[in-house]
Amino acid sequence: MEGNRQTLSQLEKFLEKLTPKKVVEELNKYVISQDEAKKAVAIALRNRWRRQKLPPELRNEVVPKNIMMIGPTGSGKTEIARRLAQLIKAPFVKVEATKYTEVGYVGRDVESMVRDLVEEAYRIVKQEKTEEVKDKARKFAEERLVEYLISNEKVETFQNIPNIWSYKTKGSQYKKQELLEKLRRGELDNEIIEIEIDAKLQPGGMILAPPGLEDLQKQLGEILKGIFPGAKRRRKVKVKEALEILTQEEAEKLIDTEEIASEAIYRAENFGIIFIDEIDKIAIKYQGISGGVSREGVQRDLLPLVEGTTVSTKYGPVKTDHILFIAAGAFHLAKPSDLIPELQGRFPIRVELKPLTRKDFVRILTEPKNALVKQYRELLKTENVYLEFTDDGIEKIAEYAEILNEKTENIGARRLHTVMEKLLEDILFEAPEMKGQTLIVDSKFVEAKLGELVEDVELAKYIL
Repeated sequence: MEGNRQTLSQLEKFLEKLTPKKVVEELNKYVISQDEAKKAVAIALRNRWRRQKLPPELRNEVVPKNIMMIGPTGSGKTEIARRLAQLIKAPFVKVEATKYTEVGYVGRDVESMVRDLVEEAYRIVKQEKTEEVKDKARKFAEERLVEYLISNEKVETFQNIPNIWSYKTKGSQYKKQELLEKLRRGELDNEIIEIEIDAKLQPGGMILAPPGLEDLQKQLGEILKGIFPGAKRRRKVKVKEALEILTQEEAEKLIDTEEIASEAIYRAENFGIIFIDEIDKIAIKYQGISGGVSREGVQRDLLPLVEGTTVSTKYGPVKTDHILFIAAGAFHLAKPSDLIPELQGRFPIRVELKPLTRKDFVRILTEPKNALVKQYRELLKTENVYLEFTDDGIEKIAEYAEILNEKTENIGARRLHTVMEKLLEDILFEAPEMKGQTLIVDSKFVEAKLGELVEDVELAKYIL
């Protein structure tokens, strides 16, 4: 399809610039350490571009080299996969292996992860197509809104606008243009108008489906939309809000849903990434233990997806042959070899993520674009309160995080979130009354706030 060829061309040009070294550079902006894992995903991404350059007969033979990440929680497994997907604007879904059960048991069907991936691909493509027609849609929306303003039913709510009654009686192109200019200048933004919009199912009226029946609920929703097409309802809103609503409606008319669905399937099949977390929890550790059959059943249900099969979705059939699967697990109580052999063979690339050290924590606090120190500094700046972190203060935070991970559960970088929140709790609470103040977070401050908690192991288990 022409849309697919155009998309392929755009993605080729974009991916051509993303060499493995460039990918690692980008990942380094958000993820500290774990160079081996970054290198593995960078190569996997480049191989996708290389595959698209092959002749068609050979292209279909080259399958993704799925990756298994092995490492403790909080070491960066999910973040690496998520940032990779954001980097190439690829559809990405994260699922937990424990949410799925063997067919016949209560739980989600493993094929639903592919349907979720296509939904995400559809959302991405639709957003891009909507952006392309945004200017045209807004122009049509403005014209519709002007018609509302000058219609007999709507004009009575605008009696405070000079000469508004002339629009009702004359309705000349000149008067419409004058009203359109007022609209564009924002002079009518706060006026109330009643408009007709497409009826939507109200969230409050939705009934949550039992576990395992979410897909059936989605299909039922599609059927109902087909039975009641074009339903309208009236709503009173401000002109500014009405313009946004009508712009969205006009954009929906301008985009081709079939083209979006086709391109969404293409992107899901060729560039989609499914991240399966906690895969170690469905590994077989001991024969005959309770739930062992169910866990093995999940693995066997998962196997066709990873090997390559066709899954039915509401947008059409989706082949999983070239979807990249990244599995991850801590593997504290099980080993990758505890997975069924067939599934092990489908994850040929194994990378081990190392536990984070104090030095890593210091870097995590300061280096990434979204570093915690930067986040809290900017949050408090909104209250005109200024935080300054000294080097020894950051070192102390990192030291306490490392100690807590050693004494209690090792939750990696997530420990920093808990420590920072507790450290700054009083400041965050009192900030509105501290305008203009500058606060220094040094080692003494950190020790005074957290020292006793860190030393008391039992208390730390509950608070930190």
